[in-house]
Amino acid sequence: MLKAHLPALVIIIPMTCAALCVLLRRKDWAFTVALLATWASFAGSCLLLVRVINEGVISYEMGGWPPPFGIELRVDALNVYLLIIVSGIGSVVAPYARNSLLLEYVEDRAYLFYSAYLLCLCGLMGVSITGDAFNLFVFLEISSLSSYVLIALGFDRRALTAAYQYLVMGTIGATFIVIAIGLLYQATGSLNMVDISKRLPEAGYDNTTVIAAFAFLVVGAGLKIALFPLHQWLPNAYTHAPSTVSAFLAATATKVSVYILLRFVFTVFGVRFSFEILPTATPFLILAILAMFLPSIVACFQKNVKRVLAYSSVAQIGYMILGLGLVSVAGLTASIVHLFNHALMKGALFLVLGCIFYRIGSCHIDRMAGIARQMPWTMAAFVGGGLSLIGIPLTAGFISKWYLILAVLEKGWWYLAVLIVTSSLIAIIYLWRVIEAAYFREPPDDLKEVSEAPLNLLVPAWILVLANFYFGIDTSISVGVAEIAAKALMGAG
Repeated sequence: MLKAHLPALVIIIPMTCAALCVLLRRKDWAFTVALLATWASFAGSCLLLVRVINEGVISYEMGGWPPPFGIELRVDALNVYLLIIVSGIGSVVAPYARNSLLLEYVEDRAYLFYSAYLLCLCGLMGVSITGDAFNLFVFLEISSLSSYVLIALGFDRRALTAAYQYLVMGTIGATFIVIAIGLLYQATGSLNMVDISKRLPEAGYDNTTVIAAFAFLVVGAGLKIALFPLHQWLPNAYTHAPSTVSAFLAATATKVSVYILLRFVFTVFGVRFSFEILPTATPFLILAILAMFLPSIVACFQKNVKRVLAYSSVAQIGYMILGLGLVSVAGLTASIVHLFNHALMKGALFLVLGCIFYRIGSCHIDRMAGIARQMPWTMAAFVGGGLSLIGIPLTAGFISKWYLILAVLEKGWWYLAVLIVTSSLIAIIYLWRVIEAAYFREPPDDLKEVSEAPLNLLVPAWILVLANFYFGIDTSISVGVAEIAAKALMGAG
């Protein structure tokens, strides 16, 4: 009985527990509820992964109403891949949050933090699993609204400005997406994504309503993804949010937005309409290449390490879009694998910065001078995550770049392979600035007595760092499921 309702339970559990955290109010009780909820969702996602591998696509009818008339939760290889990413990161970050600096500043309101955190998790997982276009928008708004609250919880007053900027840009993106959904409903009379994909050819690919829906969807998703040059909200949001929130959002939110783009472009509209009738591939490739280079160059001149990683995230999104623009199974496999691997590397690095901030109250490069002597395990974790970000062999980041290079070589575009390697090397520059300061400079006088970060902060960070190395060696799950998802996307439409 429980097995049959897993698709609904992975969403319902964090949603219900979010309300329970508010009712309990006590910090420790709320933490326990949040921890159990995230772990339960992750366990459910793992069970769904096993079912999808063994049984294929799972369709869950909400309320017993069959699709397309009722709301459907649909779990295929791509859906469950996102569920694993979101719930896995959520379950690692939850214990980290308990003693983070954030909760020291809002100790009496910790239960509200956990409530917003679980709502954000619920919204992101809902987007990943729903088969209904309008419900995708609803879950997207749940995650977005709770994200604005989480970012605004930062003790720095600039967090309020960052949250407001994110709210404005996020609302514009969501409005574009809901307009696209409305236009699709007008053209097809359906909100079920599989049903829309079947009805679109009857509506006519030359239908201006359908073309307008595609344009609104791509721009709206681009804003949510922070695709260059629509990325201006992201650096401030990641920089001024609490470290716990930065780690969670950097590892999950943009990945779910990339999923929205993949799902609509390849499944709903279909490959023929998106890339043969409309010349979409070339703009994607151009924007991806610009994203790979320009934000990375900007990152080299930042002095706050959180801002360095924020601009790095914009560059990494470029690699995902590059794979999408190749319009091939190999390219999509590289994009989907990078969704997973980037979540691991960027989640690890932001958690490490949270450890540093916990001890010295800053993420400024100059304040981190000599810190490797007092916090050797913390900086070792930063180096490990940095190696993956660069794409050094035996790390998850290398697997992403390797499959992306194979995809462009399959097309015969060797010059793109050169650009991928060159842009990856820029990461060495901005990461070396941090490593050089931490290992080769003398610490400031007021920070010479700094001690190592506590275990309850170090352990979650190291879990993600070690995961970067594990999935850089054993790719049977990360690449295997990504290939299944890529083949399904290319076969759709």
